[in-house]
Amino acid sequence: MSGNLISADLKLAGRLDARFFSLLQALQDTGSINKAARTAGLSYKGAWLLLESACNLAHEPLLETATGGVGGGGTRLTPAALGLLDAWHTLQADQREFLRLQEARLSTLPALSGLLRRMSMKTTARNQFAGRIKAIEIGPVSAQATIELKSGDLITATLTSAAATRLKLKKGKEAIALIKASAVVLVTDFAGWQLSARNQLTGTVSRIERGAVSSLVIVTLPGGAVVSASVTNEGVEALDLKVGIEATAVFKAYSVMVAAQP
Repeated sequence: MSGNLISADLKLAGRLDARFFSLLQALQDTGSINKAARTAGLSYKGAWLLLESACNLAHEPLLETATGGVGGGGTRLTPAALGLLDAWHTLQADQREFLRLQEARLSTLPALSGLLRRMSMKTTARNQFAGRIKAIEIGPVSAQATIELKSGDLITATLTSAAATRLKLKKGKEAIALIKASAVVLVTDFAGWQLSARNQLTGTVSRIERGAVSSLVIVTLPGGAVVSASVTNEGVEALDLKVGIEATAVFKAYSVMVAAQP
C-alpha cells in the first residue's frame, strides 16, 4: 500500500495470526518443526506452544507425524490444516485488495491523506512540526531551509546540500521539522543578552512531567503548537520553572532534521 496510510492485522478466531500461519506454511514446506520454527522466527518451544494450542481447540487433527520409512520422518499438515492455511491465504488476498481500494479512496481526499501521511512517520524525536518551506538557500556544502508553520512561527534548519537536493526542497514544499527534546534549551530571562541560536520560540510553560533524573517541560506557543524540552530536575529548580510562566525554547539550526516527500 502506498504510504502505508491504512493497515490492519488479520486474525482468525481472534488468535490465529500471521505468525501462526507463517509457521504452518514453513512446516508444510520443510516437514520439520525445528526448521519451520527457525523460518518463522520462533523458538522450538514457542512453535510447539502455538501448534499445541491450536490443535487442542481443533475438532480434527492439524498435524500428522511420520517416523522412518522411505521418505524419512517428519511432520506434515493434515487436510484440515491445509484447508485452514488456504482460507488464510484467500482472506489475506481479499484484505490486501480492500485496503488498496481504501488507500485509493483516501487519495481523493487530499486534506485527510496529507494529515495521515504526516502522522505516519515513526520517530523518537519528540518535537515534530509540519509546515512549508518558506525559504531555501543551497550552497556548495551546506543548505539552510526555513519552514513556516501554520501558526506563522519559523524554524530554520541547517543540512547538507546533498540532503537538500535529495529531498528536492523548494519554496512552498511541505516539510516536517524534527527536533529532539534534549536539543532544546529553555530560557526564562535573557538579561539583555542575545543568543546565536537561530531558533527561538517563546511561549508559556503548560506542563511539567517530572522524572527521577530529568523532567519533560512543555511550552505552548501562541499559535497552539507545543515544544517539548528535556531538562534536568536541577535545571527545573534553578529556573524555578512553573506552569504559567513565559519561557523561550531555543535550539540550533543544525539540531533540526527535515523530512519531506522526495
